[in-house]
Amino acid sequence: MSGLSISRRGLLAGISAAGASAALSACGAKTGSDTSSDSAAKADTSGSTVKVGLLNSLSGTMAISEVTVHNALLLAIKEINAAGGVLGKKLKAVSQDGASDWPTFAEKAEALIKDDKVAATFGCWTSASRKAVKPVFERYKSLLFYPVQYEGLEQSPYIFYIGATTNQQIVPALDYLKKQGLTKLYLVGSDYVFPRTANKEIQAYAKAKGMTVVGEDYAPLGSTEFGTIVNKVKDSGADAVFNTLNGDSNVAFFKEYKSSGLTAKSMPVLSVSIAEEEVKSIGTQYLEDQLTAWNYYQTTPGAANTKFVAAYQAEYGKDKPTSDPMEAAYISVYLWKEMVEKAGSFDVAKVKAASDGITLDAPEGKVTVDGATQHVYKTARIGTVGADGLITEVWNSGKPIKPDPYLKGYDWASGLS
Repeated sequence: MSGLSISRRGLLAGISAAGASAALSACGAKTGSDTSSDSAAKADTSGSTVKVGLLNSLSGTMAISEVTVHNALLLAIKEINAAGGVLGKKLKAVSQDGASDWPTFAEKAEALIKDDKVAATFGCWTSASRKAVKPVFERYKSLLFYPVQYEGLEQSPYIFYIGATTNQQIVPALDYLKKQGLTKLYLVGSDYVFPRTANKEIQAYAKAKGMTVVGEDYAPLGSTEFGTIVNKVKDSGADAVFNTLNGDSNVAFFKEYKSSGLTAKSMPVLSVSIAEEEVKSIGTQYLEDQLTAWNYYQTTPGAANTKFVAAYQAEYGKDKPTSDPMEAAYISVYLWKEMVEKAGSFDVAKVKAASDGITLDAPEGKVTVDGATQHVYKTARIGTVGADGLITEVWNSGKPIKPDPYLKGYDWASGLS
């Protein structure tokens, strides 16, 4: 191996813009339909280079998170090219800006597939953006590698989910809070697919496990008004807040949280979408000692991570942190490379068939592709934010967790999908 060793209205608009709203069912739809009359798109592999698509929000409310993911993808491509490319061909990145807008994501995905004839696409962050592009990739039988933790209850034949699914992040986070005696939760999230679905799962877990949800509130994605919500949280009697806010709304929320007198000691917040880059943007003074749940931190021990952090900072600046979504994006290109080389072809069907069992010694630790679900075995990690802005692990699952996107292994989750 080279480089590594082996809002809901916005969503509906995005689907409409993609011209494929019929292909997108409820959140629990297992697979996409291939009934469209459109033929499968063919990547152009005839020359000495092969195009790959990068689809990220380089502007808008999600740019706080997605620009660094885009940078990590470029780093992986640069490293792979320096080591000889893939099947003897150099990779050419074609970047598109989803602009934090779901119809735009769908439009740009189609352009990458049809016009640029990319061999695979890497990107999206929010579940709304993923669900907007999902029917596009399924219609054209093209591959998307999705790098961010998500709410589960989904499986697509043309998406590889490289971030955590529910049983690799949200469930371990709830287990951790329960063991700490933090059993009364207040749920705060952005108003779109991921937070609402995640909170349904949290409600089901709490009911079965003797925990109590004392409140639940949502703010529009990009909202900066959190006075009312924070006051409700403060008066709720909650032991902890489970935070599924995304993007720069977190800046306003945590500033308001501190201003109200709430602290990590008096009422900790456990966040599942705040990583090192967001800590820097929000301000360490607002986040010190707060909890996060991910599968990777910049401080995760191991030679592969030391190499990754050094390479990223050499490329983008010694003060630039790495994070879980960045790492997942970075390894997603390497995982695709391994699939292509195992298949001996860029052909999508052959790449998919070759995916099962692909293993990397990644910066986060050992990861293995589960071909049946097109998800990845990942180690769960809980961390706390330090005064230096880095996150230090306080607990991990001990070994990679098999992905269970439909929570079939949990009795309390029956009926959710």
